[in-house]
Order: sequence, then structure tokens, then C-alpha cells
Amino acid sequence: MHGELIFYVASDMKEFQERYKQKVMAAIAAGEGASGLNSRVFVGKSFAVTPTQTKSALALARSDLRILTCNPTFAVPEGYKKEKALVDGCVLSDFVNSSDGSGSPNLQTPQDAGGQKPGQPGQGSLGLPRAGSIQELKSLVGPAMDCSHFTTVPTEVAVESIDYEPVVQGAPLDWGVTGRALCGVPAGAQRAHDLTWLDTVGDMKTLQAKAKAAQLADLKDDGKLKATASRLLVGENIAVETNDPAVRSGLYQQQFLYLNCVPGFSAPAGYRLERSQADGCVLTNYEPGHPAG
Repeated sequence: MHGELIFYVASDMKEFQERYKQKVMAAIAAGEGASGLNSRVFVGKSFAVTPTQTKSALALARSDLRILTCNPTFAVPEGYKKEKALVDGCVLSDFVNSSDGSGSPNLQTPQDAGGQKPGQPGQGSLGLPRAGSIQELKSLVGPAMDCSHFTTVPTEVAVESIDYEPVVQGAPLDWGVTGRALCGVPAGAQRAHDLTWLDTVGDMKTLQAKAKAAQLADLKDDGKLKATASRLLVGENIAVETNDPAVRSGLYQQQFLYLNCVPGFSAPAGYRLERSQADGCVLTNYEPGHPAG
């Protein structure tokens, strides 16, 4: 395979797997939430092989070797082999994950059900909204929410409360966000209320990848998203974070779409279901708990 394979001999395979897990967890703790999701570590009884190209990984996946994956948000799709690893928190499978879609086919990735609802296209896209600045974004979303309390002051924008949790955590630039504002009352004489975050986005792929990792981590314990957690609705170069279903309903009317990374998610015919920039996720205007009329 022209030097595409790297071999490791392991005198203690359990220790080898434990060290790989520690490496992945350290990267996740450092902010790389997607670390290890596209693992290329194939293990046997006493050795490991790491192909450097996806096409080589696909070939190895047809052998008796199994891919070691230790990212806690990873789930083996239906139709693939799943085995216990030698260390807790890791899994062995024959599923080759890939962020560019060139890996193993994921049959749980939702497909567009077609446009059979008035205003929805049978093929293609209605497009996504865009804005040239935070002020332009504020004007754009005005019909969908109350943004009479508006701020771009970093200390106020960084707030979160027991009722409202933003998607973007930490430094916005690390998420690909170039501008950030807050609609709502962060605190003061009474409890924070009506919090919604507005983002201008310079790197949408990074934003969606990090939001995917956060969403899957939230789902891990009970398979449900926290009610306080905001959902990320995106446009071409903008995003809105809100946990208010009424606000999201208004944003869907303006062609914003929700980044949904729930494994096995599907939408009824007539709702938008489009490819996202994060592998395994979709953009949609369908929410099972709050279907649009």
C-alpha cells in the first residue's frame, strides 16, 4: 500500500489500548471534542496497524482487525460489528468513520424525505440566510424574538444561567465565531430571562464540528438533550443559539436550520433535511417535540 501502513507490536495490548484512550481523553480535555472520532487504530491480539489513508482503512475493515475508538460520543451505527475493547470507555468495530464522507456508509444518517409540504422543494434547497454584521443579524432575527435588550459586551455575552446554557463555550474564536451578541436580560434584580445568542461565523465547519461533539456528550447519559441547553440554528455565515421553541419556530420561517446530530434521526416528508458540515449530522427544521404546523 505504498507506505500507508504503520505497524506497532504490543507486548501488553490492554496497556496499549489504555494509553491510546488516555491520549484521546487528554485531547478532548484540551478542547478537541472530536478527537478520536475518526480513529484509524486497528488492533489485533498483539499488534496494531494505523493506515494513513481512508481507502486503506476500508480495506483493513474487511479483515479480522477491529478499529479502536475511545471518544465517548462515538456510537457504532447499525449494521456494523461492535465488540468490547480491553479498557472501559472504548469500543472495537469495523466502521470506518470519516469527516469527509469517504468512510464506511452510515445507514443511520438521515436522508431527505422529499418536499411534499407547501413551500418546501422536492429537490435542492431553499437556501440559508446570511448577514454581514451582528447588527444586520439582529435586524434579521427581529421578527422571531424580542431583542430589545441587546449587548455585545463580552462579560455580559459570556453569561449563562441555570435556565439558559449557550452552545458556544469558552473562546468564541476557537469555535469559528467572529462576532457574538446576546439578546435578553442576563441578570440583575431578577432572574435571567429570554437569553438568545447571536453569532457571525467565519468557520462554519469548525462551529458545527464542535457543536456536534457537545451535543453528543449531552446525549450520552440519558439520550436526551438538557432543556436548558440551547439548540444551534445556522445560516450561511451566521448562527443563533436558543432553547426557546417559539423563537426557533420563527427562525425556521426565515430559513435557519437546526444542527441535529442525534443518531438515527429522521424527518417526515415535507420538512427540510439537508447535509451539514459535520459528518453524521443534518440541518433540519423538524423537531420531534415541537413539530411545525
